[in-house]
Amino acid sequence: MKKRLLSAVLAASLPLAFSANAAERVDLLIRDATIVDVESGTLQPHRTIAVRDGRILAIADAKHAKEYDAPNVLDARGKFAIPGLWDMHVHFGGGDALIEENRNLLPLYLAHGITAVRDCAGDLSPSVLQWRDAVAKGELAGPRIFTSGPKIEGYKSIWPGDIEIGNTAELDAALDQLQGWKVDFVKITDNTLSPELFLAAVKEADRRGLKTSAHVPYSLTLEEVSAAGLDSIEHFDYAYKAGSPLEKSLGEKIAKGEINSRDAWTQWNATFDPARAMAAYRNLAAHGTAITPTINGSRVVTYLDQDDHQDDAYLKYIGPGLQATYAWRVERAAKDDAQAIARRHERFETSASVLPMMRKAGMTILAGTDAGFLNSYNYPGIGLHQELGWLVHYGLTPPQALQAATINGARFLGHANEYGTLASGKVADVVLLDADPLRDITATKRIHAVVQRGQVHDRADLDAMLADVARRVAQERDAAPR
Repeated sequence: MKKRLLSAVLAASLPLAFSANAAERVDLLIRDATIVDVESGTLQPHRTIAVRDGRILAIADAKHAKEYDAPNVLDARGKFAIPGLWDMHVHFGGGDALIEENRNLLPLYLAHGITAVRDCAGDLSPSVLQWRDAVAKGELAGPRIFTSGPKIEGYKSIWPGDIEIGNTAELDAALDQLQGWKVDFVKITDNTLSPELFLAAVKEADRRGLKTSAHVPYSLTLEEVSAAGLDSIEHFDYAYKAGSPLEKSLGEKIAKGEINSRDAWTQWNATFDPARAMAAYRNLAAHGTAITPTINGSRVVTYLDQDDHQDDAYLKYIGPGLQATYAWRVERAAKDDAQAIARRHERFETSASVLPMMRKAGMTILAGTDAGFLNSYNYPGIGLHQELGWLVHYGLTPPQALQAATINGARFLGHANEYGTLASGKVADVVLLDADPLRDITATKRIHAVVQRGQVHDRADLDAMLADVARRVAQERDAAPR
């Protein structure tokens, strides 16, 4: 009797014991990857990423990997896992006739491992806001979109789609409109906006808790705009003048039309003081002002005399209407004589040389391309990988460049709790690479697979995205008037 009772107890306990040791069920396992820790710049080999409901549930070492089971397993042996990349400066625009061509750009980003973009204004804001929501709901293939909506500018701005203001009442109305659209940050530029309203816009946006990015008016120093609360300077050439004691005086002369920016830059360059520049950059860092260098776009135009990009294979992905918007920068550069070409080369190279100084001073570097309409041969998708290459070429280390395209962007926009690194609880945006990007930044181009919110896009899927865009562009080209 006692033996039968003991056998019954043991039999009853077996299912419980088996259940206690059963593997936890998840949606996806990315098995045996080498995790690239972008914060520390180190590698964590033989890790398995467990994904459930689009988020990383756990990252297990080899000893604990068997604790998880999934219907979908992605073999990542020999692959390097990085967070999804962020392009922190893109544009959508060119008018309503180009809405579809701009929408076709979205898969280009995803196919190149870019899972988030920061749209820095154009003239298609209603469409961009719709795409932002559709991507977030999983109804549209593309990166997560963070957008400024239309830029704030002065009257008769040359840029299409701006909100033009001339006084503080109109500034308040503009910010009310942008907040009503739930923009992710505010973009302010200096084409016709007065310096006084520029500072007022930065301060009021900051008071309302809105992030700001800007082109800096020449008549204002970087200290002035940073102290007002500016969060990001767009384009590295604005930063160079801070190293000259003539930063303010020459800027004011430009504003008054007494000197052009090319001649002013010559004097800024002649009086550039590295110690003064470092002090200025440390001050920007102390205020929390970041910079998005956008090297790739500037370099393309600077060196059009050496490469006109007419034979670029990537043009098959860019619609004919968008390609037509490239003409104005190309035509402007073509007017330069040999002396002017030499000066623009010098200006570019000298301005880019301060990049490591800004990083050493503690400034946050954001990787952004300036890709989109108007910006000649600066391509959505592949452009970010080219940008990373230039960041390293001009003085960052590969880990620093990788940070600029991952965690720095997420932190800047206030989403580091969900994005930017591979960790438990974060959104499962993962790019698997065939090589180690910490050793060679060009490895970011060697994409094996992209995981977006837990959905796997293998190499065949990514190639199919690219082929579909090429097909659409070919149809647009065939339908275009001749």
